[in-house]
Amino acid sequence: MYIETLFLKNFRNYSEETFSFGPFANILVGANAQGKTNLAEAVFFLCTGYSPKAAKEKELIKKGETSCEIYAKANSDYGAVAMKAVLTADGGKKFTINGAEVSKIGDIFGNINSVFFNPSELKLVQESPEDRRRFMNVSLSEMSRHYFYALCKYNKILSQRNNLLKSGEYSVIRDTLSVWDEQLSCEAAKIFKLRNDFLSELAPIAAEIHAAISGGEKLKISPENSFKGTEEEIADLMFVELKNSFEKDLKLGFTNVGPHREDIKFVLNGQDVRKYGSQGQQRTVALSLKLAEAEIFKKRFGEYPVLILDDVLSELDRKRQRELIKRITKMQTILTATHVESPLLRGTGYKQFTVEGGRIIKEAEKLPKMKAEIENKKNEKV
Repeated sequence: MYIETLFLKNFRNYSEETFSFGPFANILVGANAQGKTNLAEAVFFLCTGYSPKAAKEKELIKKGETSCEIYAKANSDYGAVAMKAVLTADGGKKFTINGAEVSKIGDIFGNINSVFFNPSELKLVQESPEDRRRFMNVSLSEMSRHYFYALCKYNKILSQRNNLLKSGEYSVIRDTLSVWDEQLSCEAAKIFKLRNDFLSELAPIAAEIHAAISGGEKLKISPENSFKGTEEEIADLMFVELKNSFEKDLKLGFTNVGPHREDIKFVLNGQDVRKYGSQGQQRTVALSLKLAEAEIFKKRFGEYPVLILDDVLSELDRKRQRELIKRITKMQTILTATHVESPLLRGTGYKQFTVEGGRIIKEAEKLPKMKAEIENKKNEKV
C-alpha cells in the first residue's frame, strides 16, 4: 500500500499544498517548525481519525481559518482508494471514502493503513499504562473494526457501571449490577482475546528487530493481565473478578478490573526496561514495536502499511540509522528530518521534499539502483 497524492488545505501551517509521493522512501527535510511534522500528523489523522499531537481537533485548523481539509489517493493490491477529511472550527468532522460520506468513524479504519512513530512515542515505554493501552487500541482498531466497536461498547458500559457505583443507592446497585457485569464481561473478553493474540504475534517480531538494531540485546514483551484462554473462558473469568472486586469498586466508586487497567511489560536482558533501561534502549524498544506492527500488517493483510517516521534519525546513532534504513526500504515510508546524510541512502530509491513555511520549495527524486538501470536502458533504446 502506498499514498500517491496528498493534498492539504488550511491544515496547521499549510495554506494549500500537494505532495506526489513515491512508493518507496519519501523524505521531508527542512529547518524546525516548517511543517514536516504537521504533514506526518495529517497522514496519520486521515488514516485513523486520531491526532498524536492535538488535544483538540480544532487545533489542526490553520489560525484564522474556519476549516481544513486533508485528501489522499492511495494504491494497494486491493485497488485504489481516495480518502478525505474535513474539519470545521465549530467541531464538525466529516470523512469521505471514494466520494461517499462515512456514517460511523470506525469505517475509516482499514482503508489506508499506517504506522506512526516520533520521539514522543517514548511514552510507550517510559510513562503510564494508559500510553501502552493507547498503542494497542490504535493498532488493533486499524487492523480490526470488530476490536474498535467492542472497545467503544466496553467504554460505554464501563461508564454506566461506574455511574451506578457512584450513585450511592446500595439496593439498586445490588439488584442491577450483575446485568452490567455480564455485558461488560462479554465485551472485555473480545478485547482481551484480541490484545493477547496481537501481543503474542508482536513479541517475537519485535525481539528480532530489536536484536538487529541494538546489536543483540534480548527483548521480551508480555501482557500484564491474568485473562487468558478462549473468549468464553475470559468472559467467565472477568465476571468472577468483577464479583470479587465488588466491595472495593463500591468503596472507590469505579471499576478496578478489566481491559482499562491492563499494562504491557518490557524486559530487556532480564531487566524491566521501564525502570532500568537507558533512554537510548527505551527508544529502540519503542521503535522496534512500531516496526513489528508494520510487519504484522504485512502478515495479516498481505501488504505493508504506510510507515510514518517523524524526526527519528536524529535520535539514533549511525549503526541504528543504517539498520533502520535497511528495514524501511520494503515499504512506503514518510520520513522527516532536518537533514539526511547521503551515504545513509546509498542504493536506496527515494523522493526528497524540502519544506519551508508550509510549502514545498524543492523536490528531487532518486530511483532505486535496479529501477534506474531499467530506465537508463529504456532511454538508450529511444
